[in-house]
Formats: sequence, structure tokens, C-alpha cells
Amino acid sequence: MMGKAIVPEATARQAVSFILGAVAALTVVMLVQYRAPATGLSRARTHGQFSGFRSSNEQYHRRNGTLQTVHHQAPPIAGAAGDNRHHHEANATPKANSTSTHTAAIRSDHLPSIDRQEEGAEEFGGLAAAVARAATDDRTVIITCVNQAWAAPGSLLDLFLESFRIGDGTARLLPHVLVVSMDPAAHARCLAVHNHCYHYTMPGLHMNFTSHKFFGSKEWLEMVWSKLKLQRRILELGYGFLFTDVDILWFRDPFKHVTAYADMTVSADVYFGDPDNLGNFPNTGFFHVKPNARTIAMTKLWHESRDSYPGANEQPVFNMIKKRLVAELGVRLRYLDPAFMGGFCSYGKDLGKIVTMHANCCVGLKNKMKDLRSVLDDWKNYTRLPPWERHRAKWTVPGACIK
Repeated sequence: MMGKAIVPEATARQAVSFILGAVAALTVVMLVQYRAPATGLSRARTHGQFSGFRSSNEQYHRRNGTLQTVHHQAPPIAGAAGDNRHHHEANATPKANSTSTHTAAIRSDHLPSIDRQEEGAEEFGGLAAAVARAATDDRTVIITCVNQAWAAPGSLLDLFLESFRIGDGTARLLPHVLVVSMDPAAHARCLAVHNHCYHYTMPGLHMNFTSHKFFGSKEWLEMVWSKLKLQRRILELGYGFLFTDVDILWFRDPFKHVTAYADMTVSADVYFGDPDNLGNFPNTGFFHVKPNARTIAMTKLWHESRDSYPGANEQPVFNMIKKRLVAELGVRLRYLDPAFMGGFCSYGKDLGKIVTMHANCCVGLKNKMKDLRSVLDDWKNYTRLPPWERHRAKWTVPGACIK
């Protein structure tokens, strides 16, 4: 009888030992999995989270569709803030992946070259340092371009910057705006009113960009196409950007409407209700682009297509080649609803939803200024109303352009 009782007792002892061992092992696994993150790593950031500071020199950076850890060396800063004459962009330019693979959707003849450290060093001297100072933690920068006429006191630049200051949650975005000046006078004015300015000298282009340029003129065409070259260079440096024309007022944070899926998110002059409908008519005065192989190839092909459409600016050319960009390069394109990102061509009537307002479908600086001032006054009146009265607010129409 005693011999028969020993077996269950030994079995029970083994079971208890097994359970205690399993609990101890599970505890160790949980401690490993939920320990504090290593130094230099942080939680993923959305475009809606902005800060004027960098948390670490070690950042996760996506290049050519692959995720890698890149150590960035802070670019040298010489001279006054915004003065780019003494910066050397190569110091802040990370090398591209020499072993990156390309998806079947991307044609090899449109892919960016492997090493771009020296390319464009003369034309874009100091750009890397200027972008690095203005960029957010997730390496995104807001860009606008001005000449002397648009940057003059009381002109478009003043209205543009004021809208950030009085908008709903937009003041925190202002430190991430890089104003690109197309002439010395515009650059001097920018330095007087804003912290982040870059003078794009455009070597080899001997044109006067100071005065107001009429739509379709030779100088105007060179100016708008030059912006595309600069945008491509920013992508090559590993930064994403949101480009905004200076005749756009910002009332709320547009990054909340940019999806992680899209390579390019663009506003629309004509919108058919579906953000994925390629039949929508784009407005390239306001668009967001992520840095990757597809978008670098996109901006290259876009600029090269200029010769196929002589006399056209970059917007109709993009509209003509957008299906090719999607089919051949695999670009993920998405449109913004004018109910939120409005313009004089098409805009939302609800001031409780409006995010930006663009003075498009409007020719002439005088006309743009008149209607943008009216729109800004409408916003100020809207924000002064008590919340229960704001649904009654309306735009003051008609104006010189807005209907």
C-alpha cells in the first residue's frame, strides 16, 4: 500500500515544479518584451504630431521603400539664420542604399541614380542645412515660394503667415515652414519676417524674378518649373514635404487629412467625390509627397515631360501624365476634398470644416489680395462667435474672383 501511494505524490511534486518553472519563464519573457525602449528609439509619429526639436540623431528613415536606421550628422550652421551662402549641403546628405531592390511596377529607366551626394551641389547649395533646421521630427518640411512682389510688405507673404498665427492649431506648424525666395529682395524681406528662409539662386537662369509675373509668361513658367527641381532635391535628401502656394491661407492642420498610404496627396480644382478617382483635376499649388524611390522618379519624369508640352506649366502637365505615373512607377496618388482644402475654383461652405483656402481660378495679384483679405476677415469673425453661433457663419461672396 505504501509503494502505491509514492507514485501520485512524486507525480504531483513534478507537476508543481513544472508549473513554477513555466511561470518563471513567462515572467522573464514578459520582462524582455515590455522593457523600456532602447536609447534613440521612439514611438512612431504621425504627421499630426509636430515639434521644433529632434529627439535623437538616430532616426528611422525610409529610403527606396526599405526601412533602415540612419545616423545623421548635424549640418554646420554659419552666419545668420536663414543665410545659406556658407552651408555645404553634402554634409547633411545621407547616402542612398546601394543594394536596394526595385518592384516590378517601377521602370528602371526612371529610377533615381544611386549616389546623389555631389549632384546639384552648386544649384542647391545650403538647401540641406535650411531644410534640416525647419523639418519636423519625422523629416517633413512645409515649403512655399515667393518673389519680391509676393513678399513685399502687405502682400501675399504677410497674409500667408498671419493665417498660421490666427488659425486653429496652425501656429505650431509655422516653425516648420521654409520660405524659398526667388530673388535677393524677396530673401531680405523673408529674413525680416520669418525664421526659415532659403534663397534659390538658380544658376544659369538669367532672369529677373522680382516683379509680379503674369500667368503664362516666360519668366512665370521658368519660376514654376524651377520649384519642381527644388522639390525633387528635397526628396533626394530624404525629406518629405508639403508644398503650398503662398496665396493659400491656412486655418487648420492639413496633415490630419494626409493618409499614410499615399505617396502623393494633392488638392483638386475639380473633385468627383472619390479621393482615389484619377479623373479628378489636380491643383499642384498644394500637395504632400513622401520621400521614396517612386516619388523621386515621379518628379524626374514630371520635369522631363515639360518638353512634350511646350508652353504649359507644371500643373496641366501633371494632369496629362498622372495615369502614366501610377501605371509605370506605381505612384500612390490621392486627392483632397475641396470641402476641406478649398479654393476659389471649388470650396466648402462650412467654416467649421475648412482647412485651407487657395486663391486659384484668380488672375492678378490685386484680385488675389482683395479676396484673400476678405476670406481672412471672415475667419476672424467666425472665431469671435460663440460656438453655438458659428454654424451661421458664411464667406463674403461674390468677390473679385470668389463666387
